[in-house]
Amino acid sequence: MEPIIHHPWTISEEEALSLQQELATKVVTTDQIGEIKLVAGVDVAYQKDSDKLVAAVVILDAETLEIVETATAEDIERFPYIPGLFSFRELPPLIKAFAKLQHTPDLVVCDGQGLAHPRRFGLACHLGVIFDVPTVGCGKTRLLGEHQEPDTTRGAVAPLVDHNEVIGNVLKTQTNINPIYVSIGHRVSLTTACEWVLKLAPKYRLPETTRQADQVVRTTLKAKQ
Repeated sequence: MEPIIHHPWTISEEEALSLQQELATKVVTTDQIGEIKLVAGVDVAYQKDSDKLVAAVVILDAETLEIVETATAEDIERFPYIPGLFSFRELPPLIKAFAKLQHTPDLVVCDGQGLAHPRRFGLACHLGVIFDVPTVGCGKTRLLGEHQEPDTTRGAVAPLVDHNEVIGNVLKTQTNINPIYVSIGHRVSLTTACEWVLKLAPKYRLPETTRQADQVVRTTLKAKQ
């Protein structure tokens, strides 16, 4: 699986901001997806006391949630730590990991933001646009926006709003557990994004895509210490 849009990664902050604004115009916020059989989760971890990153892509069967394939890749930091520009740090190793896959996912769930981003172009949007694959942003924490507290029951939602624009949903995946923040990445509506995150989180707060990808990067990092 290779990107269809290529751009440099070793660029200045100003160039990255400009590129974000340009690519944000390509985000599709409606459902442009076929049958979803394979769902991928992605995660990136930072090696302590070094400039190395480890990325993981885990593909699950969309019905059984069993792991079908995993791929990992190492890279070095190519971009400084700047809030709102994390995708420029994390996508290079993820691209390497995606290149190793034998299967092509029908949907990718990112551990991070999509439209719920100051320039409406978080990691989920960036990944979705350059690969032209349906993506969902699923963050553990809120980056920006205001919201009312959703009801305490599983499946309850409250809109996440920034400057009178709905940029995502605050979603309860488990009853009486803290919510997560779901937003459009690319080629998936917000309603569909929330439906899939709920389906992928039958037992825990986080979807299995995120949980499994996190476990793979942690295991990989430990093995390299």
